[in-house]
Amino acid sequence: MFTVEAVTTSRAVVQHRYGAPDVLAVVDRPVPSPGEGELLVAVRASSVNARDWHIMRGEPRVARFLDAGTFTPRRPRVPVRGTDVAGVVEAVGPGVTGWRVGERVFGETVGAFAEHVTVSTRQVARIPAGVSFERAAATPLAGVTALACLDAAGLAPGQSLLVNGASGGVGTFALQLAKARGLRVTAVCSTRNLEQARRLGADETVDYTVDDFTRRGRRYDAVIDLVGNRRLRDLGRAVAPDGTVVLSGGGVPGTGRTVGPLGLLVRAQLWARVTRRRLRAPLGVPDTAALERLGRMLADDRLHPVIEATYPLERVADAVRHMETRHTTGKVVVTTA
Repeated sequence: MFTVEAVTTSRAVVQHRYGAPDVLAVVDRPVPSPGEGELLVAVRASSVNARDWHIMRGEPRVARFLDAGTFTPRRPRVPVRGTDVAGVVEAVGPGVTGWRVGERVFGETVGAFAEHVTVSTRQVARIPAGVSFERAAATPLAGVTALACLDAAGLAPGQSLLVNGASGGVGTFALQLAKARGLRVTAVCSTRNLEQARRLGADETVDYTVDDFTRRGRRYDAVIDLVGNRRLRDLGRAVAPDGTVVLSGGGVPGTGRTVGPLGLLVRAQLWARVTRRRLRAPLGVPDTAALERLGRMLADDRLHPVIEATYPLERVADAVRHMETRHTTGKVVVTTA
């Protein structure tokens, strides 16, 4: 049996209709109870991802009818936003073994913008000693997605990789993880982020405000596109004839509202059939093994989450607005303290 301390309600960020960040509201809700295979976590920090504003706005609109597990026509299936979580185990569900109350954990779940949330034991790992809740919270979705993109690229040490969108949440992780694999990395970002890309390990940088990486005549063994704003034939010019294009761009807020990145993925399947280049569109599925791998790199300083801003839970709307409007470098973190 599990028990929850005297606290029976806690704050959570909810929405009851699609829209801009103003639809988000902080309310008191009952503390959830962990089910079979779940932990109850007292949240210390979370972080904002593109997934959060996609669901908040119900974009692309076609997803409201294609993904019934996440969307309904008028509002998200689950009213509480947030995906990344870092906190302390407060209770364990029925049948759960190997986890103890008081352990520090991080991972992914649904409804992480809250003071308490339940998390599947398959999507959580222990936070190593010396790693803060904020750094841990910045890592799960972006870090796991970066790992999936690099695995999909399938490159060996010494091969060349270009990362389009190297200053965002996934991009800053992808740069570091690629260098840890011994790759030669070119980072595409704006002027203000060139020096940061170099600090994170980029061998070469391209300022997209003054240079178009698809027209430079350079070809790479793989291109990871994390923006989704380039035509496939343009990306193809930057990839070696037997190279790989990896697509993981979530689009830009306010663009592609009807079809969004889904249209690019459909076109990509057709494009791949008429070219020699390999096309991959991986999904970053969280699991304990991947999170433990990232956790070890956090602990020994081989991986440094880039955190641009931190907001308290009651200002989640501002945190999401920050990500939507300021072309965020790295991650925006939300804390419950």
